[in-house]
Amino acid sequence: MSDVGKSPEDELEDSAAPLIEHLAELRTRLIRSVLAFVVGMVVMFTVAEPAYNFILEPLREVLEELNLPTQIVYNAPQEYFFVLVRISVILGFAISFPVIAHQLWRFVAPGLYKSEKNAFLPFIFASPFLFFLGASFAHFVVTPLAMRFFIGFADAIPAFAAFITGQEFVPSENSNELQTVFLGTAKDSLDLSLKFIFAFGLCFQLPVVLTLMGKAGLVSAEGLGNVRKWAVVGILTLAALVTPPDVITQVILFTVVYGLYEISIQLVRWVEYARIKRLRAEGILGEDETL
Repeated sequence: MSDVGKSPEDELEDSAAPLIEHLAELRTRLIRSVLAFVVGMVVMFTVAEPAYNFILEPLREVLEELNLPTQIVYNAPQEYFFVLVRISVILGFAISFPVIAHQLWRFVAPGLYKSEKNAFLPFIFASPFLFFLGASFAHFVVTPLAMRFFIGFADAIPAFAAFITGQEFVPSENSNELQTVFLGTAKDSLDLSLKFIFAFGLCFQLPVVLTLMGKAGLVSAEGLGNVRKWAVVGILTLAALVTPPDVITQVILFTVVYGLYEISIQLVRWVEYARIKRLRAEGILGEDETL
């Protein structure tokens, strides 16, 4: 049917119909995602306590190493319950993420070209993998170092002062002074461990973010290389903010994130090379021309 002779009201109805269909599909995708999340959260609540013990395993090992009681307390009757609820929410989102990502992809994919779909699919798989890699690095490497620093801080300062003055260091439990004892709460101990996990998980997204920006033409390998010194300053600042104030942990984070930055530069360079190759094959660029 020709559009000639249609009234403005008819054209408005034609344009509104696809919008209503998209909103209806979006509602369906959101309902399925929410249901998957709720089911995942309920299922994960059944294993929330073992997961809690696993998350705090580095803390337990440090307490044993320092000959301290391996006990975690809670200050309110409902505190431990809501700690387990928080863990079930996080794990529920983790196991339902494939369903949520699939629903999001089914909603967005029809509006993308085949080349755009092929470009985005690797990042959909790479992003969760890199987050898991960063979270594992935080749990097995960074968190033990941080716990050891923070909990051992009570004896570290007196020991250092005794070393400077040439006196013999006497641990607080063997002296007549007021004793400082660590009695970690369930909420605070979990919060600190989760902060490290999420901080490093997000830091490990750097290659995904910069490569996507490179595909969109927002950054270039040459530009990233030119601002390398500023990137070093930014990474050092990040390391000072998200890690405890000990040099070892900060150096570890700086080395890892800076390595990811250099990897990102190479990935962006590869993206640029693939784009130039495609444009030359299409005859848009000459053999000696570059972007």
